[in-house]
Amino acid sequence: MKQKSARKSTSPGPPPHTGHPRVRGTGRADDTDRPVSRIRRRLLGWYEKNRRDLPWRETRDPYAVWISEIMLQQTRVETVIPYYRRFLERFPDASSLAAASTDEVLKVWENLGYYSRARNLHEAAKIVAEHHGGRLPEALEDLATLPGIGEYTAGAVGSIAFGQPVPAVDGNVRRVLARLHAIGEPVDSGPGKSRIRTLAEELVSPEDPGAFNQALMDLGSRICTPALPRCRECPLADECEAFRQGRQEEIPVNSPKKSLPFEIAVAAVLRNRDGRLLVVRRPLHGFLGGLWKLPGGFLRPGEDLPAGLRRTVREETGLAVRVLDELASVNAVYSHFRLRLTSFRCRRQGSRNPPPEGPDRRWATFEEMNSLAFSKADRLLLPFLPPFPSRASAG
Repeated sequence: MKQKSARKSTSPGPPPHTGHPRVRGTGRADDTDRPVSRIRRRLLGWYEKNRRDLPWRETRDPYAVWISEIMLQQTRVETVIPYYRRFLERFPDASSLAAASTDEVLKVWENLGYYSRARNLHEAAKIVAEHHGGRLPEALEDLATLPGIGEYTAGAVGSIAFGQPVPAVDGNVRRVLARLHAIGEPVDSGPGKSRIRTLAEELVSPEDPGAFNQALMDLGSRICTPALPRCRECPLADECEAFRQGRQEEIPVNSPKKSLPFEIAVAAVLRNRDGRLLVVRRPLHGFLGGLWKLPGGFLRPGEDLPAGLRRTVREETGLAVRVLDELASVNAVYSHFRLRLTSFRCRRQGSRNPPPEGPDRRWATFEEMNSLAFSKADRLLLPFLPPFPSRASAG
């Protein structure tokens, strides 16, 4: 995060303070217990009155908690709620998820993004069904062996579902602790992460670790926000060293972010005699793995769009194509690059016989296109397709 030391905070200044920062362990005349206990009590009291009514907080079922925590990674709560409900309706337990096909899982996940999460959930569910009797393991070391479960997710599931006194450090928690202790080093660096982790371990409540971890997350998302923190409403304002110093908008410090590279990709709209559209499935272990798309790919440096489309279609399907008119161009932003994707109407050259279908390639009707899982960028191209003839829609 860029420092904003020149910007005036909209939060009122800290109250007069004498003595050392309270978070460091000094007491008050009316509150002489240990600072850690005081922070726990104040935070849990605030959470009891202000906790958000969310569907995954209505259960302590480890499977449901696990699904919610995976979905919430880098995704807003409001976006997750309908996906969470739909996913549990379709896959109510690990065994039903394990028995599903990759296409089924990706279709339910479609447009939630970060599709490796869905693939890892699917693989982990198979392990849970085969080696743990369909029940998520309770031991943290066993949880951490499952695909897609890292330190944060193991801590969240362990504390919320199993009541284990372990921290769950996400971006919200990292920000709250960095401000509470006025940590000036980058919190996304190795030493910064280690220090935050140690502080979180010391602070987590042994009596109700799940509620405590969720309280920290809620505090970070609603009060101790990245910009314009609402410090006067914070139950920990008296304990906060950054607030005492007037540095709450400068902290946390993050390492400088690199600018995202820009990539250009192309897609071919190819129809057979029946008007069906050629679609291909991406390799399972790769960018947007397992999702369907129109044939094509990324351009090489200096390559123009028609030449790149002819090359990538040939490499992907073995077909030689003639590139006709441009249909649409859409933009998308991913975690590691920005993308512009352009589609063209194309015509096959050479053999009149269409290439055979297979598990990763098919000539799809309109209904089949709607049943397959596409990335958001690929899905944005579909409204610009020429209309399907009635016999293609009917199959």
